[in-house]
Amino acid sequence: MPPARFRFQTLEIGPYDLHLRALRDREQYSDDQGEAEALGVPPAMWPLFGLVWESGRLLAEQVVDLPVAGLRVLEVGCGLGLASLILNRRGADVTATDFHPEAGRFLAYNAALNGDPPPRFLRCGWADPVPELGRFDLVIGSEVLYEAPQVPVLASFIEAHAAPDAGVMLIDPGRGLLGRFSRELQARGFDRQARRTLPREGGAAQLLLAERGAFTLLHTPREDAGPRTPGRDIAG
Repeated sequence: MPPARFRFQTLEIGPYDLHLRALRDREQYSDDQGEAEALGVPPAMWPLFGLVWESGRLLAEQVVDLPVAGLRVLEVGCGLGLASLILNRRGADVTATDFHPEAGRFLAYNAALNGDPPPRFLRCGWADPVPELGRFDLVIGSEVLYEAPQVPVLASFIEAHAAPDAGVMLIDPGRGLLGRFSRELQARGFDRQARRTLPREGGAAQLLLAERGAFTLLHTPREDAGPRTPGRDIAG
């Protein structure tokens, strides 16, 4: 099996230049030790973690100036973890997670490529019991709503690892499952929600913001709130 080929690039994320090693394309595959196969990752899905997705870039842009001092942040399905790398650069307490066995190694490599220490990473699936992961004030993710049966599984994973007062920030490119995911979150106490359309190459993506308890960082509207001034609210 030939080794996977890489693409090195630099993304401009707000004031930051983010240097990355990504997979060259969707044709790459390298699983000599059989780690991915043992986890049930099929060859066609293997390279997806290592590509730069537009939704991942949009998520990184959303957190570039988000006030996260004192917050614990969890990224689910991180892939290359652009948002985690930006938060790590900013000194935030961030933990990245992904099911893919290569995701943590790519994350550590790219952090070093940018002269930063590696962010915390834990390889796990959403159905896995991982009490050592702990609870977080903010859960973020992008490109994670692929299959309908996984929607409640992800929502339950977030519920298990979100603090009583917590927020969720998720970007979806329009795969048709965001409404279902929104309802699953609402059933788990994230009853303050807002959506915002974000322009992206080739179309638009949806930003979902959800909060529960006393968490107000994302400024989602309350049911009893009055009119809001356009452009003044992150939720749009």
